[in-house]
Amino acid sequence: MSQVSALSDSATDQFFAGARACVPVAISVAAYGMVWGMLARSAGLSLIEVMMMSGLVFAGSAQFVALDLWTATPSTLPIGPLVLAALIVNLRYLLLTATLRPLYPAGKLGRGALGMYLVTDENWAMTVAAMARGGGSVAFLMGGGVLAWLSWMSTNLIGYGLGSAIDDPARWGLDFAFTATFLALMLGMWKGRGDIVPWLVAALAAIFTAQYVEGSWHILVGGVAGSLAGALMEVRRHVHLA
Repeated sequence: MSQVSALSDSATDQFFAGARACVPVAISVAAYGMVWGMLARSAGLSLIEVMMMSGLVFAGSAQFVALDLWTATPSTLPIGPLVLAALIVNLRYLLLTATLRPLYPAGKLGRGALGMYLVTDENWAMTVAAMARGGGSVAFLMGGGVLAWLSWMSTNLIGYGLGSAIDDPARWGLDFAFTATFLALMLGMWKGRGDIVPWLVAALAAIFTAQYVEGSWHILVGGVAGSLAGALMEVRRHVHLA
């Protein structure tokens, strides 16, 4: 077998390994994907608008925020606040994707930037966990991303079709699916007592910001505060070991 063929097989194996690793979270993505589809229909989005938003934006949290600002009348649609809210919510991906830099060799950052379209909180978490175990690859990341994209798109459309039958998703507890996914991810990434301080700092910063600052700034503030706390603890640990 040639070296090129071996590398191709390895990339294929990694791709499907990433997809398999993300099967449990893809099921959760499907749950709140259906919820988003139902809510999008009740908010007045057309089928083509649902397909374009999910296909181009592909960011569940930002899309849920967008629905809160959506109006059925195009002339009254708050384009500026809607774009700003989506930007604020998705700024966390600057922090998330920066951790994936070791996967991309020098000179491949352009291709890597395009691949970031398929990065979600779920396949990012799985890939980072694989990297911590000495594995992980671009193909692994893309495998989970493609599965998440297919799950999100298909269940958005299914939820849109069911929107006329279920008038109140919250009554069935479906509005909790989005929160449940992130709780599952947090528990899966738990490494021990050392995570308590960064998580606590992030939670307190987010709660405080949500109380006193309107909009979705609490997501960004919580992420930055938790990341800084974790970085400071890591620096202190290395200083003590030196």
